This record gives sequence, C-alpha cells and structure tokens, in this order.
Amino acid sequence: MPRQAHPRGTFLHIADGLKAKIDADSAMTELPSAAELMVAHGVSRGVVLRAFGILRAEGRAEPVPGGRWRVVRDGEQGDRRPLAEQIADIFRADELNVGDPFPSASALASRFGVSRPTVAKALDKLEANGLLSESRQGKPRTVLALPGREERS
Repeated sequence: MPRQAHPRGTFLHIADGLKAKIDADSAMTELPSAAELMVAHGVSRGVVLRAFGILRAEGRAEPVPGGRWRVVRDGEQGDRRPLAEQIADIFRADELNVGDPFPSASALASRFGVSRPTVAKALDKLEANGLLSESRQGKPRTVLALPGREERS
C-alpha cells in the first residue's frame, strides 16, 4: 500500500517549490494564482494561502491588488506608503500648479498598477484634504492646492 503524504506541512512543500521557481527564473515577476496552485497540488485555498504567507514572511513575495502575488527580489525596495501618498507625489513629479488638470483615475491605475476603484478611493482622500476638485463625469479633476502649502485657488 503506497504511503500518502500527510496534509500537515503541505504548505511548506508548496512554498519550497515556489522558492525554487523564483530562484531558477530571474524573470519571474508574479506567482501563480491561488486557483492554479490549488489545482496543481490538489489542496484547499487555505493551504495555498499559508504557503504564500511563508513567502511573505521571508520577504520573497507580496500581495498586490486583485488577489495576486508578486515576486520580491533581493535588494528590491517597493514604495510601501499608502497609495494616496504616492499619488500626492504626482503634484511635484509632474510639476503641477493650482488650476492644472490632474491625471485621470484610469491613467493613475495604469501608472501604479492598481485598479480604478483603488485609485478612486485614494483620490477621494486627496479631495477631502482640499488638494483636488470634486470628481464630475466628463470633467477632469483640477489641482486646488499643492501639498504642504497653504495657498488655495
């Protein structure tokens, strides 16, 4: 009678397999989805999420919006600030002034690699802080004030 693998520790085997793939393929930027790993290993979603947790704890992977996981390479530092703070950097990076149109949610979603609803929430925070005009269909948001300054239009 063949010996069956004990379910305890299966997530460790999955994590080890993913680490080996990351090490073998330097171009790998994204981990397989949880669904793909569930099918490939015949395990539950919880087991796969525990394997992802191991990789996260070791700094080898991190979750991204949409339920996916991206590979984190040695020495790679991502911007860990909230999205609203990252978007606020656009005022300086794009040399925006009071009254200038602000990039659309779609353009920002592409720029930061997140979904439009995620960007919309961050823009709402900037609007609440008085930096951007209210969102209206068909009209771009405009800059009302610059971060760190008191001047307003």
